[in-house]
Amino acid sequence: MAGLKSQKKMAARIMKCGTSRVWIDPAKGNDIAEAITSADIRKMISDGIIKKLPKMNNSTFRIKKKAAQKKKGRQKGTGSRKGKKGTRLNKKKSWMSRIRSIRKLLVQLKTENKIDNRTYRMLYIQAKSGSFRSRAHVMIYIERNNLMKKEK
Repeated sequence: MAGLKSQKKMAARIMKCGTSRVWIDPAKGNDIAEAITSADIRKMISDGIIKKLPKMNNSTFRIKKKAAQKKKGRQKGTGSRKGKKGTRLNKKKSWMSRIRSIRKLLVQLKTENKIDNRTYRMLYIQAKSGSFRSRAHVMIYIERNNLMKKEK
């Protein structure tokens, strides 16, 4: 089967595929070696001595397995991460969720008459400027500064 490189190239060109997809019948090696024209190769293709192998697709088994593990929260350590922290966790979305929850808390405290209107406005503006990390931080601030209304 040595010396069939040019025949393989010709067959690949005729069948419109790569040389790796060209199959040559090992029993007819000598006949193929004598074929030197494209017409000879075309005849051998029609006779079934030279065939085009099917395309080999990538197996998705490992990809699916890994995706299932990632869904469970595995394989997401520092070694698997690419990009900055802000890339993986969108800064805007995290800010939106934080500010919305803080504003909801402030509205709730105001409607339950635990803080007055003036305190509400002050805390709202502070929240907008990014003074609070979380709802818990807001509550700590209110308790430390005695901003909660005294119950009678």
